[in-house]
Amino acid sequence: MSTNPFKQKRTLATKMEEVAGIRAKFPTKIPVIVEGEVPALTMTQFITVIRNRMSLMPSQAFYLLVNNTGLASMSQIMADVYRDHKDEDGFLYTTYAAQEMFGLMKIKWYFLE
Repeated sequence: MSTNPFKQKRTLATKMEEVAGIRAKFPTKIPVIVEGEVPALTMTQFITVIRNRMSLMPSQAFYLLVNNTGLASMSQIMADVYRDHKDEDGFLYTTYAAQEMFGLMKIKWYFLE
C-alpha cells in the first residue's frame, strides 16, 4: 500500500493552495490524487477499480476516453497509455461515461482530471 508520497512531499499550505487553485479554475471538478502501482495495471484493471469505486450497477456500461479522443486498448498497461497520451503539462486526462445498457438510454459524462 502507498505511503502517500504526494502528501508527504508537500506542506499542508502548499496542498491547500493547489486545491484552491484547481477548485477556482474547475469549480465542478473534484481534485483527486491516485497513487500506487498504476503503471502495472492494465486498462481493464484500472476501469474495474473505477467501476467499483463508483458503485456502478451491472446494467451500466462504462467507457473511459483518453484525451476526449477515443478508447485505449484494454490490454495496454497504464504506463503505456500515460506515455502515449499525456498532456504537455504531464497529466493524463481521461473522461468517463456511464450509460444504462437496458432500459433508458441516458448518458452521463464525467471528467477525471
